[in-house]
Amino acid sequence: MTINRETFFAYVRRAPFGGRLTQQQVDGLNAILGAWQAWPDNKDPRHLAYILATVHHETGGMFAPVREGFARTDAAARKIVAKRAYGKPQANGQVYYGRGFVQLTWLDNYKRMGELLGLDLVGKPDLALELDISTKILLEGMARGLFTGKKLADYFNASMDDPIGARRIVNGTDKAKLIAGYHRNFLDAIAAAEQAAGVVVPPPVDVSPTAAAPDGRPLVKDATLWTGLTSAAGGVLTGILGALDNPWALAGFAIVVMALVILIMKRKDLRYRFGA
Repeated sequence: MTINRETFFAYVRRAPFGGRLTQQQVDGLNAILGAWQAWPDNKDPRHLAYILATVHHETGGMFAPVREGFARTDAAARKIVAKRAYGKPQANGQVYYGRGFVQLTWLDNYKRMGELLGLDLVGKPDLALELDISTKILLEGMARGLFTGKKLADYFNASMDDPIGARRIVNGTDKAKLIAGYHRNFLDAIAAAEQAAGVVVPPPVDVSPTAAAPDGRPLVKDATLWTGLTSAAGGVLTGILGALDNPWALAGFAIVVMALVILIMKRKDLRYRFGA
């Protein structure tokens, strides 16, 4: 899948971003687009559109990895999740609350994702807040069904197109219709960007004196001179015809005939001079 970034950003700037994009949003979108284009199974644009729609919702449109509750610090996030089952500090002192583009929670999920990516997410859970790592977690989780057991291919395949049901990939049916609307926005942008990437721009027309017609005849000199000669003949003819209602009309018509004969002879001469 090849995506023309300029076209893509022109579309998403209008919807769903409402006419303006911050540098943070651009960086986040570029990270996801880049990772997707390198992804071995990136053939279905509906998958990418739903990934982007999910991130738009999960990050509040910021397109940056976030802590659960949009907490600015680890301490603040711990307070938010303190009464939740996964909100208790583990033996190593870490709390495995939601982090990233899509909230990765629970110790077991950090362990499994860390092993998949070859990272110590158990010892350093804040790695999930780094842009490139969060992007990898996002793609792996949604493509493989690692968040809830449901994956992208369950809802977008040859026989199914279900952007509402696809919410189950991350979080049940919460805001499913809203996210499906974002999916439509991103899908339109991807379609336009793919089309733009596939356009072949024709080379400029060569109108130099050496540009040859199919039979090898020069185009510009011959055409220019002939255009000038025919224009002159047209001017003479127009003037004579306009004078046919005066006593000199017959004489004028004879002049026109003579002029045409001369032009024809000149034309033959030009054909030899320019190799026509």
